[in-house]
Amino acid sequence: MNTTTREPGKERSMNSNDGNDAMTTQSPPRAANHHAPQEAPKRDGERKVAPSADPNLPKTRLRMVLLVVTLVVVVAAGTCYFRFIAPYESTDDAFIEAHVTPVAPQVAGRVAQLFVQDNQEVIQGGLLLQIDARDYQAKLDQERAGLAAARSRFDQANAQFTVDQAKVGQEKANVTVAEAVAKQAAADDKRYQAVGNFAVSQSQLDLAAMQAHSADAQVDAARNKELAAEAQATLDKSSIQTAAAEVQNNEAAVRQAELDLSYTQVKAPEAGYVTHRTVETGAYVQTGQALLAIVPRQVWVVANFKETQLTHMRAGQPVKVTVDAYPQIKFTGHVDSIQHGSGPSFSLLPPENASGNFVKVVQRVPVKIVMDDTAAANFVLGPGMSVQPEVRVK
Repeated sequence: MNTTTREPGKERSMNSNDGNDAMTTQSPPRAANHHAPQEAPKRDGERKVAPSADPNLPKTRLRMVLLVVTLVVVVAAGTCYFRFIAPYESTDDAFIEAHVTPVAPQVAGRVAQLFVQDNQEVIQGGLLLQIDARDYQAKLDQERAGLAAARSRFDQANAQFTVDQAKVGQEKANVTVAEAVAKQAAADDKRYQAVGNFAVSQSQLDLAAMQAHSADAQVDAARNKELAAEAQATLDKSSIQTAAAEVQNNEAAVRQAELDLSYTQVKAPEAGYVTHRTVETGAYVQTGQALLAIVPRQVWVVANFKETQLTHMRAGQPVKVTVDAYPQIKFTGHVDSIQHGSGPSFSLLPPENASGNFVKVVQRVPVKIVMDDTAAANFVLGPGMSVQPEVRVK
């Protein structure tokens, strides 16, 4: 079988005999070139490879590779999203907060000694500064002297009441004696009057009548003295009550003077760090004047999440907190509570949506996040520092 294929510039012949194929390519004669290398003669039975029959095959393979890569990227992106992005809610509108305690003196005076420096750590009850206590010590001594005098007057009133009580008893006895004398005089007068002028003289009758009247008058006088003594005893009781009240008043004054003296030592109300110190030794301070502030060790995070991020957020959910000052460290915590109301609602001038044109704006709601990581105490974490919390909501 002979097959001849003609192409521009060359002629190809294919011979087949007894299962052996031979392909011969005839080329047009070329100009003699002594410098061109001569082709090696072809061996019998050597076959030249024909070009590919489908030129679109590389493009098809490229499409398949791109499709596989796209599927892998989509699956990886979906897995990453549903595992690492969708279950979390985060915001960069978050800051550290703490109960900052301002320290102010309760008495006025000149600062005699200052025992702390800026950013120094103090314990609860630790001495911060000493106010000159001489004026308050003198006031305390004065009040103690007044208390001693009041107690003396109270004792004197008690003693006077005891004396007047005894006088009341004495006057009661005098009344009894006067009544007995009056009774005897009345009996004598009655006997004399019964006998008449036959046994006694008129002068004796008159004397007996006079003695009877005198005895009655003495009885009245004794009774009046008894009433006066009882009134004096009642007055003594009032004097005792007045003296007792005066003692209590002076005791209160002494306690107040002792408090004022103790207030000259300004102590830390809680443990923490000294911040915003404005007082110096020798300065005259007034009552209620802010001298410094104590930032406690216990801090938390207030994160202002968008209201659309609160759909699945609940108290107790775990949180990872990244502090801008320590970006390589992730602190652990949990959602403590969610404020019932947006932040602007509690501002000085809350928005009034009922007036003017209304534009809906996504509001932010403060969420309190408590730090659970005990290692946070080893880092400088203070109010106002920026953080980025990440809450796992699913």
